[in-house]
Amino acid sequence: MVRKPTSNETARKPNMREAILAAAEELFATNGFNAVSVRDIAHAAGANPGSVTYHFKTKDGLLLEIYRRHCGPMNLRRSELLAAARRVRDLQDRLEAIVRAYVVPAFTSGSDLAGGGARFTRLRAVMSAEGNEVARKIIAQTFDDTSHAFIDAVHESLPHIPRTDIVWRSHFLLGALYYSLVTPERVSRLSRGEADGSDAAGAIEQLVQATVAAFQAPALDQAAPARRRPAVSKT
Repeated sequence: MVRKPTSNETARKPNMREAILAAAEELFATNGFNAVSVRDIAHAAGANPGSVTYHFKTKDGLLLEIYRRHCGPMNLRRSELLAAARRVRDLQDRLEAIVRAYVVPAFTSGSDLAGGGARFTRLRAVMSAEGNEVARKIIAQTFDDTSHAFIDAVHESLPHIPRTDIVWRSHFLLGALYYSLVTPERVSRLSRGEADGSDAAGAIEQLVQATVAAFQAPALDQAAPARRRPAVSKT
């Protein structure tokens, strides 16, 4: 039977819950969800496994809490900025404001505790790539509402672009956002130092402008024949 921490132990370690969350986030971001055990998390946090189950019940509950504490503030800020963006009258300015509403909250909180941070972004990228069913459900539960609102707002600004095309392009935006936050040093290296990949303001502007241009590109079924992919030979 897993021993629960006593009230005296809890009093002596008021930050144990935070230590467990931080340890789990680091381990999940580094190794994925499947490879990490409750015992691994407890060891990294300087706790016993009973402390993990006492605070979070299961490993699934721990991952859900990590997403909630980061994404609650981020999604709230995105919703506030998106509501303001949708009131912009000029369609070009509105589209840029909509994209900015999605991008900015991911950069503006460098804290690993709420609303963003490179470690949590890395964790999100790992969870998405791992394809774990638990993580997939948590991601959908956490992001689908704000993602639908963002896609709908873009579609309102570009009604001539099919919503499916906008879904694809927003999907590419998410990948670019992950990569920009997780590997900023690559920009510095490939630009031979002429650009600073850790410059959040610069990264935001580059990403916003590139995404706006991508959304405004002709729909796939409207592309000129020369730009369409060649037919596959059956011979």
